[in-house]
Amino acid sequence: MPDSHTHLDFVGGDPGGQIEAAAAVGVDRLVQVGVDVDTSRWSVELAEQHASVVAAVALHPNDAPRQADLDEALRQIEALAAHPRVRAVGETGLDYFRTGEDGRAAQEESFRAHIAIAKRYNLTLMIHDRDAHADVLRVLDEEGPPERVMMHCFSGDREFALDCVKRGFLLSFAGTVTFANARAVREAATVTPLESMLVETDAPFLTPTPYRGRPNAPYLIPLTVRALADLTGADLAEVCTAISANAERLFGPWSP
Repeated sequence: MPDSHTHLDFVGGDPGGQIEAAAAVGVDRLVQVGVDVDTSRWSVELAEQHASVVAAVALHPNDAPRQADLDEALRQIEALAAHPRVRAVGETGLDYFRTGEDGRAAQEESFRAHIAIAKRYNLTLMIHDRDAHADVLRVLDEEGPPERVMMHCFSGDREFALDCVKRGFLLSFAGTVTFANARAVREAATVTPLESMLVETDAPFLTPTPYRGRPNAPYLIPLTVRALADLTGADLAEVCTAISANAERLFGPWSP
């Protein structure tokens, strides 16, 4: 089983130990995700050192408005995107929860630039979408999405899930599907076909039940996978096989 979106640099400690702890419970592949130039570069370096890790590089939507020189930051992200261990451009997108009206133009400019980078390098586009569902789809429809799109930490409802699946996007579910009060996301999982489903930690955030309140880490992926099997009514082994195949389709083989 892969963890399709994690931040081992934020988890802290020895990343090699985190990778080993995940492998011990069957989480044998990780996508390490950058959120700015420095963390994107760190992600590439980790992927160079570990065959079970590939990288995603980007400016986070909330980081884009803070750039003194957005064009230069995007140029550096594009340079990293050419690296063979980079398999996705992300996390990029729109976030209307933490960024107000004054920063949204820069967010959208950055989002459109990341879409173009993903197309140029034939990489998966990994989307961060918080309280911006309609505008995320609008920008993607206007730009034309790349061949492979992943909705990271899917946070929409049933109807939004169906809109994304109709467009061919893959939906990545995090520990929120184990939360009893996350009814909309749990319902979204029930209408997501297995061939459109991924799983992630977004570690160290969104720790699944029963460990909410503690830092998340890739070794906790099995809790989220079992929750998805319960919600969909599918056999656990079938869920694992499908998600593993989906990840390989989006990110390619992990081994160099």
